[in-house]
Amino acid sequence: MKKEERHQLLIKKLKEMKVYEDALYEKGITYIAGVDEAGRGPLAGPVVAAAVVLPKDFDVLGVDDSKKLSKKKREEFYEEIKKAAVAYGIGSIDNETVDRINILEATKAAMKEALRQLERDLRESIGADWKSLTGNESRKAPCCIQHVLIDALILKDVPIPQTAIIHGDGLSLSIAAASIMAKVSRDRMMDEYNELYRGYAFDSNKGYGTKAHFEALKTRGLCPIHRRTFVNTASFADLLFLEEESEAPVK
Repeated sequence: MKKEERHQLLIKKLKEMKVYEDALYEKGITYIAGVDEAGRGPLAGPVVAAAVVLPKDFDVLGVDDSKKLSKKKREEFYEEIKKAAVAYGIGSIDNETVDRINILEATKAAMKEALRQLERDLRESIGADWKSLTGNESRKAPCCIQHVLIDALILKDVPIPQTAIIHGDGLSLSIAAASIMAKVSRDRMMDEYNELYRGYAFDSNKGYGTKAHFEALKTRGLCPIHRRTFVNTASFADLLFLEEESEAPVK
């Protein structure tokens, strides 16, 4: 494929990824938060969520579901999104809480924390007149965030209009940006954990159940960031018999 053809395809993809946002902009809604998470499936580490409000004219080509991007591209886009965003927030829920309340509830908690951080950042960005500028001055619990686009879930106790989009990280620019922010943030956390807990290769597997990770569990046992409900005795015993060549994360 020629360079110009690829460029045109990226422009087309960008327009397609802005369909949900453009529909809301047409209704006069300005501050649209994209929300997504990273780390629901790993055996170790936190679940991390990001919430991002992009400017209406955001036009960085190639932003997509973080799982479709190389590490290099994710890192590049992370910096571009961080620089261009009107505001953003990151929420993280640790492994002990995952074990206590389950991964779905922990994911929702991380998303709500990300939204709280986003709201604080957004108010600071807009300034003292944020209530009048967002048209929410009469609401009992006024906020700057006017609509949330979220990957697959609905946060029932968050009093902001929401749209749940299945596979939203590949269909909405705002959710895709959040998926990149969440993924890179979590990966960096796991790199730091790798320095604390050597031998599990957290810098490469990010806590997922690769063959090497299970071998480390067999010889070293659990470390403080492992999710006990994910690595129970039965599943651990079964997964030790994975095919030798299999290095794929266990979902």
